Amino acid sequence: MIDKKTGQQKVDKRNRKQWKCHTVESTDWNSKENAKMWRKDLADTINATNEQLDIAVHWEHRSFKEQGIDREPTIHIGAVANALERKGIQTERGNINREIIRSNLLLEQAKEMFMLAKQELHSAQYEKIKNTAVNVKNEVMEMIAKVRERKGRLDLPIVSGKHLRKISDRTALQSADNAEKFITTRKIDSFESLAKFTGDREQKYQQLETVHFSKGQKLNRLKELSKMYDLYAPIQATYKESKSLKGLAKMRYDKEHKDSLSKYPELKERMQSLLQNGEKITLKQWKAEIQSLQSEYDSIGKEQTKTATELAYAEVISYNKKNLDRELQNESRQHNRQQNKTKRREEEI
Repeated sequence: MIDKKTGQQKVDKRNRKQWKCHTVESTDWNSKENAKMWRKDLADTINATNEQLDIAVHWEHRSFKEQGIDREPTIHIGAVANALERKGIQTERGNINREIIRSNLLLEQAKEMFMLAKQELHSAQYEKIKNTAVNVKNEVMEMIAKVRERKGRLDLPIVSGKHLRKISDRTALQSADNAEKFITTRKIDSFESLAKFTGDREQKYQQLETVHFSKGQKLNRLKELSKMYDLYAPIQATYKESKSLKGLAKMRYDKEHKDSLSKYPELKERMQSLLQNGEKITLKQWKAEIQSLQSEYDSIGKEQTKTATELAYAEVISYNKKNLDRELQNESRQHNRQQNKTKRREEEI
């Protein structure tokens, strides 16, 4: 500690030199982003090695929460407790893990029972809707049935539609069963109602796309701010410490932190360029907004994907309607030409 009046290092009553400690991050080892990156690299390396050795074990670097798995993770029990557990001696932390495992098992069983009941309910509801649709004339269902009879499945357009090209696995879109389920569950009974459904869903998709893009831009900006601050904060702390010193202590400190201090002007300028209209650095608020926005962004993305899939089904069904009409017209013309040929031959005879 430097006495501002004398410029000398302070001493206590027993003439011992006084020191003021300040931790300056010289590496990025404590960065959460880097920790995730290193965990991913380790998992990828292990999985690649396992694949080469034909070991059917897959490592996952993400937490249960990041994977969307509704399961409580076990706690770290430590070396001492682990040694006792291996000897058959139960420990407090070991008991906690056993309780967590038991709770997870009960949760999985409950979820399986719920999903089974849900599937049975959906199956019963679908059959009821389908049977009702069969009793009422439905030109869309009739078209699907004709295409199924002729080809076994629906055709995909040679040139993909706007939404069809967004679907990576298009096999499901060719299934006549899936097409019938799509029509019945959405209560579409004519090509006119299909066109109306398409128009409504297209409008919904455009709205979702606009909101998704807007939130994505804001989310990316906040992530960039947070990432930039992680770089800027330790350099700023070094700069402030340098400013608080004088004399020989400042010269010594500046020499030891020459590289960090040389980066300060550039990082400060980059940090300020990201802040808008006098915006202050509020890291805690940024992180809270990032978490909230990420959840909204992902939710809208899922709804957008669902809507795009619906529109892709509509595109495939509409294409098959036009294609079937064209094929039937060609067959009719060919049949008429054949009849005319036969008639002329009979007349010649």
